[in-house]
This record gives sequence, structure tokens and C-alpha cells, in this order.
Amino acid sequence: MRKPSLIAGMIAVAMAASGVMVATAQAAAAGCRVVYSTPSQWGGGFSGTVSVTNLGDAVTGWRLTFSFPGGQQISQLWNGSYTQSGGAVTVTNAAWNGTLATNAEATVGFNATGSTATPTGFALNGVTCTGSATPTTAAPTTPAPTTPAPQPSTWNPPANLTGALDAVWRHQEETYGNLYGFRNYIWDQLTAAQGSINYCVRWDSSAPVSAALRDQIEVKLGQQFNKWIAAMAGFDGFPYTNVPVNVVGWAVRDRNTLQWTDNSVDIYVNNIRENAPQCAEPCGRFFNQSGSYPNCPGGYAHHYDMSLWLTAGMSGGAGGDWGQRVGSEYYVNSLNQENQHILLHEIGHGLGLDDFYDWDPGVGGFLMKAGSATQITEFDKWMARDWWRHLKSRYGL
Repeated sequence: MRKPSLIAGMIAVAMAASGVMVATAQAAAAGCRVVYSTPSQWGGGFSGTVSVTNLGDAVTGWRLTFSFPGGQQISQLWNGSYTQSGGAVTVTNAAWNGTLATNAEATVGFNATGSTATPTGFALNGVTCTGSATPTTAAPTTPAPTTPAPQPSTWNPPANLTGALDAVWRHQEETYGNLYGFRNYIWDQLTAAQGSINYCVRWDSSAPVSAALRDQIEVKLGQQFNKWIAAMAGFDGFPYTNVPVNVVGWAVRDRNTLQWTDNSVDIYVNNIRENAPQCAEPCGRFFNQSGSYPNCPGGYAHHYDMSLWLTAGMSGGAGGDWGQRVGSEYYVNSLNQENQHILLHEIGHGLGLDDFYDWDPGVGGFLMKAGSATQITEFDKWMARDWWRHLKSRYGL
């Protein structure tokens, strides 16, 4: 494993002085805001992006509806599933992005045929998106007294970690060649993509991949990536609580390895780099860090931010701003495990976190100290938060 290459997302309760909860009739709130754009277009078609923000109470499971005005037909959609009848489109959440907290955002993208005329009638779970929230009927309730869990909003790590965290940051400043000038950490990628991440899978194996396995690999990647996002949520202006992780392409040596015929992802055959299948470089952020993809077929909607490089027979892993590399057998065989600790470790490198082969900060086992923990620990969380507090100013936060 190696460090990142620096070259290469309340209802207020009144309480009486006696400590008794004062119950008032409460109503649920519903509402949403939509931002629609067409990042790219070509003869006879275009790509569209819909970002919907839940302005009401939290929802578990969402349905976004809208209507095309001119016969447009969606041919491919990511970050959810869809049905279309005439101009009417219904998009439902994917397995990993079904919960939308208040002010949380979900983004779906699609390719379609026809003109770029803007859809109308956007609604979230049947409520028209007007940019405001309105109450819906609910019976009065008397909630039990609770103490809200404190959310970190400033640099306040546990006292027993403060010295080690300071030592880690100073060590990174001393050993990273361009720590503050580098602009392709996962933090940068998230900001550029407005809170989502696209991946392309480099399947460096001859083992066949069914459509079901393809989808399981994508779901698991999203779950693992969002374990780091959960460690950041609510901390010091970090803007995301859930990040859609989309596999937009697969690279293989032999097309017959992929046992599906649908066009839900781009497929790259025998495009070899580093002696392994590689998705098209014009579509990769690692190769186009300006965020512009003028030579990517299909344009921005087909770009990928990082690669998930799955290599047959590999033990251990590697990670950086380009993505993560782990064994294909390890990844597939651990799909039912809660934590894919090697992958989590390598994603940590994409966030900027260091390896600890040559020194020990003295806090015991933690994920980024390879082999000493199998999940993100409190120390790992605070190391990631330290990166955010040092870099967030570059995003105007």
C-alpha cells in the first residue's frame, strides 16, 4: 500500500422550567428544490443532470417525477432506476442513496435522445418542487425528552488524540512534496462533481462477470466510500452526508468476460495501460485534472473520477488520487462483509492520509496503520477531519 500520488454532502422542542416537555401539534414538512442542467449534447442526443434537494423532513426511499416536453427518450440513467411512459419519467433511488435527510441532495444523470428542452413538473414523492417546504397534516405528539447528540463543528478531537494528530500533520507536511498545492485529492474531486463520484472498473482478471455481480460491485463500492463520508458528515462545514458513487464504465481484455448485453455502462476492450485494461484516458480525471473532457465520447456524463482496479491474484493494495487497486478475488469474496478493510485503507490514501510503515504516532491500532485495524477508527476519522479543516478554505468554506 502506498500514500497518494502527489504527481500523477430539527425540529426545536420547547421545555418548561420544570423540565417537562411542552407538547404542541407538530406537522411533517415536505418540499424540494431541483437544479437541472445538460452538461453535454451531440447530434440527436444529450446528457442531463437532475439534482434534487429535500427541503422537508427526512425521507427513506424517494421517487422523482418529471415530464419531457418534446418526445425525448432516456436511454441510460445512473444513480437510480427509471421508467418512462411517453414524456412522463419516474426515477426511484438506488439501494445506496435512498435516505435523504433534510437539506440533503441526490443527483441523477442520464443520456437521452431528442432535444435539450427542459423538463417540467418536477416532484419528489408526489410533492411539487417549488423551492420551499410546506407542512403536511400530522397528529399532535408528545415526544420523550431527549438530548440531541452533539455534532462536531470545530477542531475538538479527544484529548488523548490531539498530540498524535498534530504529529501526523507535521509529518505529512515534511514528507509530501506538494501537500497544499496538489489539486486532485478526493476532496477536490467531490467538489468538482458537486457531491458525487464516478468510477470505472479495471477488471484485470479472466473471471466472468454477470450483470448481478457487476451491480453488487457498484453497490459495495458506494457503501465503503460512504463510510468515510459518514466520518465527515456534520464536521466543520463538510457539505455532504451521502455521496452517490457511480460505476460508469468497465475495462476488460475480452468483451466476453462481461456477461451482459445492456448499455448501462461504457465498456472499453483491450485498451491496455500498466499491463492492465484501462478506461479511456480522455474520460479520466487523473488525465484531465482541469475537469474538462473535450475528447471523451459522450462528454462529461461519461467521465470517471477514479478507477477501481481489481487484479487477479493480488494481495494487499494500492491507492491514491487515481483510485484504488485491490485483488479481484478479495473484493468479490468480501462482498458480504461489513468492512472491506483493504479498500477502505486505499480510499483513505485518496483523501490524503499517510501510511505508517516507518513511524508510529502511538495511539494503538487504526485503519491507516495497515494490519492493525479492520475498520475506520476514531483516530482515522480525526485524521480525515484534519485534512478537511486544512483544505476547506480552497472551496470557499
